[in-house]
Amino acid sequence: MKFIVKGSHLKGTTRISGNKSATARAIVIGGLAEGVSRVSNPLPGIDSFSIVEMMRHLGAKIETTGQQEWIFKGVANQPHVPGCVLDAGNSGTGYYLLTAVSSLLDGYSVVSGDYQICYRPAQPLIDALNDLGANVFSTRNSGTAPLVVRGPLQGGRTKLPGTISQWLSALLIAGALTSKGVNVEVKNLVEIPYVNMTLAWMRRAGVTATHKNYGEFMIPGNQQYKSFTAEIPADWGSSGYPMIAAAITPSKVTFEGMDPDDFAGERMYPYILKEMGANVTFCDHGRTVMVEGGNTLRGMEIDCSGTPDAVPILAVLGCKAEGKTVLKNIGASRVKETDRTKSIKEELTKMGGHFDESPDTLTVYHSELRAANIDGRRDHRIVMAAAVAGMIAKGETVIEGAEWVGVSFPNFYEIFKSLGAEIERM
Repeated sequence: MKFIVKGSHLKGTTRISGNKSATARAIVIGGLAEGVSRVSNPLPGIDSFSIVEMMRHLGAKIETTGQQEWIFKGVANQPHVPGCVLDAGNSGTGYYLLTAVSSLLDGYSVVSGDYQICYRPAQPLIDALNDLGANVFSTRNSGTAPLVVRGPLQGGRTKLPGTISQWLSALLIAGALTSKGVNVEVKNLVEIPYVNMTLAWMRRAGVTATHKNYGEFMIPGNQQYKSFTAEIPADWGSSGYPMIAAAITPSKVTFEGMDPDDFAGERMYPYILKEMGANVTFCDHGRTVMVEGGNTLRGMEIDCSGTPDAVPILAVLGCKAEGKTVLKNIGASRVKETDRTKSIKEELTKMGGHFDESPDTLTVYHSELRAANIDGRRDHRIVMAAAVAGMIAKGETVIEGAEWVGVSFPNFYEIFKSLGAEIERM
């Protein structure tokens, strides 16, 4: 499938679907808990349904037919040995979390996913689980999926690099169900907002963990996840695409249902836009955000350590800003579905973008973009960022892989069309 995008401006009011990362944690913890949990406003994305299927294979009963609420009958903290491969699809979160959860079982599991998942690094998580009493190995001896997992995980002490927060989140969630508890030393943790999100969902289900300045995490064992009722906040990550599109075009868009207290690092989007010169207004205690474009934007330095998924769309924003925009601490963006820094640099370069790249920074210079044929790299965030770039480019931009937006923002096309974007889907 393709997107065909022309120069656009946006106008109107919209509401963004539920947070992808929060939905993933709700599925896993709700599936583990005892009793019946209810989650409203979940994200019905491809990754979400992959995680749902994985939890079903571990014994959870999950009802997803309701558009506004999903219902979980959990496994009462005793997941079952699966009768088939646990297939994460394209979900990195599902891959890492379910590797740790399956290590709790007194039996064998196989965890895998699509071709991208099978090249995502897992050796630090494998080593940590083995330290804690499991037996996990890569079938290719490469530290990547497919993984064979044998438990039960006992607990104890281990170490992790802080490069990918999902490794730590996996140990946090599984560690609470071990007999000994888990102590994890973490070096140079990035993506801290995602770890805070994991801890918050654990607390919601009655499980506790503590940390020492994000360098050491202590998870007591023999805990029990309890049922809960919760609402998934609107996804700040997804909101960034129409917010930035509004800021870099002569547009005026109102976003409703936002949560200013959400753990997602992307909640900083409107503040970044405001600092760069966009007209941003907050109402209803920050739950409504209005973004008006047309102002001259100024380049700035942006720390992406807590928001590596934002690198592609921030690169588009930097192309519009005067001077240069420096995206710092971007290392985690390189181990996602693609090396997102490299991917977005190469695709925007086709459109006339100018960049300097180092291992941990991307410097973006003001660039007049022109239409091009774009490879979406089978990565939803590259596809969506390129679509926004097409709205400020001269000519007609064609983006391959439009179907991948279903991973995190399944109604991306419908929302942009409703706001007046010159975008077609073929």
